[in-house]
Amino acid sequence: MMDIDKFKEINDRFGHDVGDQALQMVAKTLLSSSRSSDIVGRWGGEEFIAILSNVTSLKLFTSAERYCKLVEQSSLPLEEVSIRLTISAGATLALPGDTIATVINRADKLLYKSKTGGRNRVTSDESHNQTERTHT
Repeated sequence: MMDIDKFKEINDRFGHDVGDQALQMVAKTLLSSSRSSDIVGRWGGEEFIAILSNVTSLKLFTSAERYCKLVEQSSLPLEEVSIRLTISAGATLALPGDTIATVINRADKLLYKSKTGGRNRVTSDESHNQTERTHT
């Protein structure tokens, strides 16, 4: 689960048309850096979800980090300024006995930890061992 950091500020400062362009830029960045077997899409508002198959905890974490780094390196050029965005992510593996709801709920809680921990980071449970890294 991923969320654009401080997205409301983009809409408030530049308007909803630019906000829509920012959403499209993030979507294109996520899609272009995903494998053909991955499912990546907008979850709602400024949230995105990625479903990666056949990954280990480490591969999941490094994939989420790659998403964060690539979004951070992207920009949305406007006439007067170029907008730079970051995303925060929560990453978890589906465990035996999980439902779609439990996996999404766990990923959402991890995303919240990334947001409250400073943004532009990935928080992963890695089998319930918390791991975080910040990008700068």
